[in-house]
Amino acid sequence: MFQIALRNVLAHRTRLLMTLLAVLLGVAFVAGTLVFTSTVSAAYQKSSQKGFDHVDVAVQLHQQANDQRHPGDAPKLTQGILDSVAVVPGAASATGTVYGFAAIADKNGRLIGQGFGSSGTNYYPGTDGKDARYPLKSGAPPRSSGEIALDAKTADRAGYTVGDTVRMSVNGPVLEQKLTGIFTTADGNVSAGGSLALFDTDTAQQLYLKPGEFSEIGVKAATGTSQVALKGSIEKILPGWAQAVTGKQMADEQAKLIAEDSRNMRNALLGFASVALVVGIFVIANTFTMLVAQRTKELALLRAVGATRRQVTHSVLTEALVVGTIAGVAGLLAGIGIGAGLCSLMSATGSTVPEGPLVISPVTVVISLSVSIVVTVLAAWLPGRRAAKTPPVAAMNNSHADAATRSLTVRNSIGSLLAATGVVSVLAGTNMRTNGEALTGLGFILLLIGVCVLTPLLSRPVIAAFTPALRLFGISGKLATENALRNPRRTAATASALMIGLTLITGMTVVASGTQKGLDKLGADSMKADYTVSMAGTASLSPDIEKTLASLPQVTATTPLRPSPALADGSPDTVTALDSATITELVKADFTAGSFAGFGGDKAIVDEYTAKSRGWQHGSTFTMTYEDGVQEKLTVAGIYKGNDLIRGIMLDTRTLAPHQSLIADTQVLVKIKGTASDAAKDSLREALGNNPSLQIHDKDDLTNANAQGFNLLLNMLYALLTTAVIIAVLGVVNTLAMSVMERSQEIGLLRAVGLDRTDVRRMVRLESLVISLFGGLLGITLGVFFGWATGELIAKTLDTYELVLPWGKIAIFFFTSALVGVLAALWPARRAVKLSMLEAASGR
Repeated sequence: MFQIALRNVLAHRTRLLMTLLAVLLGVAFVAGTLVFTSTVSAAYQKSSQKGFDHVDVAVQLHQQANDQRHPGDAPKLTQGILDSVAVVPGAASATGTVYGFAAIADKNGRLIGQGFGSSGTNYYPGTDGKDARYPLKSGAPPRSSGEIALDAKTADRAGYTVGDTVRMSVNGPVLEQKLTGIFTTADGNVSAGGSLALFDTDTAQQLYLKPGEFSEIGVKAATGTSQVALKGSIEKILPGWAQAVTGKQMADEQAKLIAEDSRNMRNALLGFASVALVVGIFVIANTFTMLVAQRTKELALLRAVGATRRQVTHSVLTEALVVGTIAGVAGLLAGIGIGAGLCSLMSATGSTVPEGPLVISPVTVVISLSVSIVVTVLAAWLPGRRAAKTPPVAAMNNSHADAATRSLTVRNSIGSLLAATGVVSVLAGTNMRTNGEALTGLGFILLLIGVCVLTPLLSRPVIAAFTPALRLFGISGKLATENALRNPRRTAATASALMIGLTLITGMTVVASGTQKGLDKLGADSMKADYTVSMAGTASLSPDIEKTLASLPQVTATTPLRPSPALADGSPDTVTALDSATITELVKADFTAGSFAGFGGDKAIVDEYTAKSRGWQHGSTFTMTYEDGVQEKLTVAGIYKGNDLIRGIMLDTRTLAPHQSLIADTQVLVKIKGTASDAAKDSLREALGNNPSLQIHDKDDLTNANAQGFNLLLNMLYALLTTAVIIAVLGVVNTLAMSVMERSQEIGLLRAVGLDRTDVRRMVRLESLVISLFGGLLGITLGVFFGWATGELIAKTLDTYELVLPWGKIAIFFFTSALVGVLAALWPARRAVKLSMLEAASGR
């Protein structure tokens, strides 16, 4: 039986080609995902580990201890602690580190990168005058204010050489620094495309902290002293709010975070790969069903000469095993190429990945081959079992050809039950006040499975609806309709593959459109200011930026958004300060109680979530402990609905400022005379020194930024789901090609009675078109329903969400399904018209 199975694979290699390609694409998606994520993860881990080579033990602030203290008692790593740590037994040297944000502009004034990964730190020379962490490639280290050193990659990208003047910014104002040196580094951010600037220690402390303070202290162990032993010695002299962490612990923690990020990305990509594989199952099952149907006499003969049902089933499964193995090996090789290509693509688009070899782990090989074989064999099991159950005499007489009425009744009953349960679950989940996501997701799956089971039943009325249009094509249209309805199961399996892909694409498009509209409305409704000013990345702004803007003659109102750590009724929280004198001109808040009228002094406003979680109402009082430790009784003057601009506890800037040790703003809101324009924006930018790290956005910019983010995400999802659609196209091609072979005698007879080549070609194309439109119509309908249900869940957290049906895109999806039908029919139609009339009619 094994030899028979191998001969069948070779004999039907053309018919199995599309199945092999369908499996290959799905496995290539899986293998490419595993290779890509493993390579990126390994490269980042290797890069991050190098960053800890010069630190055996690090002294850091203990976060838990810090949270339990009063803000005014906030601990600090000082020079005294560094001096004490440097002389503990087993310590060879101690290095004080200061770090923060540092945006670098190139010679043309453009920001290098997008601000993320742009950092600055201090050059801390040892007794030899060198900092081993940053070996100099050329020049000298920075020794005073006004001097910096840059990493070699940043200097090369910006075109800087030693002696040049570098324009940069750490919190808003432009700084012009002399480039004294260029260094190399194993810093992971630099390897990933970020930038690193070095200052002398005094300058770094003035920019980021206070004189004599450090962000972290690194200790190098003496020869013969282990990291664990050194950590024990250091812990003995540290205060309770500080902690010692070994370099190995930090490297392991960093590796854990990188692995977690990689795992999340891998799981997301594998989710889309699984969709492609599910679609492939329909193609595989359909192919083997048709192969078995075409070989019923052969299988009956095997049964007649003594083959058992089990042997017949094993014969079909062996064919699937061979196909799955070949597809798995080919898919693995293709996946390795995809993984390498994705790494190159990231580098080409500026998302630099640290250098490292391509990682092809044994797990990747095993998973890829296992997925290919398991999916193929499982998909072929039902056709094989159905073939084995066919009695030899019935098979010889072709009495098995039509599905039994009882079989279809059972199938339709099961499908109806699954679909109804799915609809009920989705509706119940969307009506739950909280935690309805799981039930809604389960309903989605049940409904999709139910519709797939019901597609043979649905095919007749839906395809019949296309009959009037097909009649326009005469006899070709009539034959195409009859061919599509001849075997509902085959038509259903072919259409279901396309349906799944379009369901997900349409659903995501509906959700994205509604969410985009909701966010745009949220931003437009809450922002009365003409502009927002912020730093690139997540860096803070100097309060001098707001002062400069407020002094401009064209500016009528400004307010900073100024956060500060605090305790509200003893619980840690972050408060944000606004200017009570100008807030009504810049922000529109939807108050459920109170208003801005009472805001200022000891009167605060809070959002609904904070008020509810703390049990506050309009007029409630609470104790605020500021970061300097001073306590004050505040009154809730208003409760508002949080939005993109403001949320949480809000105070007046004049109330909070006396208690802040370091004032920094997240952004500044600006109102100008007249209307917002490019000229007005340019005037603001010029007043701020043409700082490339400053982002000045009007309402349209914010809306476009949201739209770009959503469009980018949506395009990525479209690209990921394209594999599923391609596999569905292969399924249509395969079904039609095998159907042409199966009906070769019929086509020969049609040619003999007068149907010309053009009519035959048109018949096959129209049949493909009808099947594709059937799948497209089901997919779009389910997608709209899924999009509506998902939107109902989103609306519970995004009040401004509203259902938006993007009719233009939906029309594109529908016509795309028609295009799929036309393209998929090219090869089968060509084969149909090339059949010899006499040979086909004679059955040879």
